[in-house]
Amino acid sequence: MTAQLADKVQRSFSRSFQTYNDTASQQAWVARKLVSEMRRVGAPNRFDVAFELGCGTGHLTRLLRQNFDLPDLHLNDIAPQARATADAENAAFIDGDVRLVEWPAKLDLVASASMIQWMEDPAGLLQQVAEALEPGGWLAISGFGPLQYQELAQIGSTARAPGLCLPDTFATAIDGQFKILTVGQSVRPSYFDTPRDVLKHLRSTGVNGRAQGAWSRSTLARFEADYVQKFGTDGRVPLTYHPVWVIAEKR
Repeated sequence: MTAQLADKVQRSFSRSFQTYNDTASQQAWVARKLVSEMRRVGAPNRFDVAFELGCGTGHLTRLLRQNFDLPDLHLNDIAPQARATADAENAAFIDGDVRLVEWPAKLDLVASASMIQWMEDPAGLLQQVAEALEPGGWLAISGFGPLQYQELAQIGSTARAPGLCLPDTFATAIDGQFKILTVGQSVRPSYFDTPRDVLKHLRSTGVNGRAQGAWSRSTLARFEADYVQKFGTDGRVPLTYHPVWVIAEKR
């Protein structure tokens, strides 16, 4: 993620912070899935020092607190408003671009849901995680795959995140350094009454941080007509989500 893109993403998520939690149902599902997969593959009940990347409004944070003993929890987010999540969960807050801030020492859990896709080099962030984790530490990270917002891509939108990848990309990036416990993916469409509702949803969740340009009346009308023509069915239109995840233990 370039500095210019990071600044745009920060502004977008900051603007949408108050509406994100109630709108991001797919992201909430991803957080639940990540924690349930951690439990399924035998995660310990306690992580002494844990670090969550991109905590946002706390979908994953709350589930981690509910499912694990986390005596020293640190949260990071590019949006300074996320300090409220840290305060609510009795956690330390680290504000800023996760690639540039100082990470906590002696980590035995690094977790993240629905953030890594904003990295132009997701594998590079996973290497940063590998260097920070103690031997035996756990990585539990989810992002989104290349089918994410496929409808928007097909009609020329630039709103998608830059680091969309398949779960095999995650596994390959950490191969040899970690014992891969599980990787997975799911294709999950959301449905809206109109294309304009799709745009409202994107604004409310802040995920239009990479979109360029302003809408005119004519471009909006063309977008709505194209969207309905290509994807409309039974009076509704879809927006595809493609969550991907990896859970691994450092060797």
